[in-house]
Amino acid sequence: MDEVFRALADPGRRRLLDSLNRRTGQTLRELCGELDMARQSVSKHLAILIDANLVTTVWRGREKLHYLNAEPINAIAERWINQYHRGRVRVLAGLKTALEQNTMDKPEFVYTTFIDTTPEKLWQALTQPEFTREYWGGLALVSDWRAGSQIGMQYTPDGPVEDHGQVVLEAEPYTRLSYRWHRLQPMHAEVFGWTDEQFAEYAKEKQSKVTFLIEPTDRQVKLTVVHDDFEPDSMMYKGISGQLPPSGGWPELLSDLKTFLETGKVAVG
Repeated sequence: MDEVFRALADPGRRRLLDSLNRRTGQTLRELCGELDMARQSVSKHLAILIDANLVTTVWRGREKLHYLNAEPINAIAERWINQYHRGRVRVLAGLKTALEQNTMDKPEFVYTTFIDTTPEKLWQALTQPEFTREYWGGLALVSDWRAGSQIGMQYTPDGPVEDHGQVVLEAEPYTRLSYRWHRLQPMHAEVFGWTDEQFAEYAKEKQSKVTFLIEPTDRQVKLTVVHDDFEPDSMMYKGISGQLPPSGGWPELLSDLKTFLETGKVAVG
């Protein structure tokens, strides 16, 4: 957390975050042009922001794209929210919201967290029903995790395994997992209070895609989640990014995954 506060203290780095908040997923060259800063200065600032986990990077072909990352702000809010003045809490909450929102025509959600575990245990937590049930609120994901295979969803231990169109796209154990995401379901209409007409419209959205990138570091495992292939102004995007209360989306789910792997249980409430 010290690294996060130090990173945010510099006005140049805050300008970088502002630029990525306006348009995330930029290359180094685009950031230099956006901010009218020297390439060396931008590179140094980015290195500090990346070390603080406020910015995460994803390679697309030969391009290295830079994204805002909300995980450190989530961690600060969870640890300190009860000890800060209410006004300061609102500042943190506002920054957290800014980091999680994306106003691009083609929205894309990228989130990086570091977990005290091993790549093998993290892979188990992502793929084995008895583990997914622990932090998915009772939901088990059922599949043989081979490219092209169906991913069934079992909502109760004795219930049927339902097919909502989720299909494995890539599966490289302990390294990379990607699958087609389900469409909005009737249960979402109940959770978010949508009318039948609203749900019928939102359910027409094309399926999106989620990718988990697993990278071991010296003492932890770096997990980057990339959720993309959304339509402009996608309601599913708003849901997975935590912009549709009461759902906390991926930030809440990944926090529960981290807690489960590090403590063996998920926090309640």
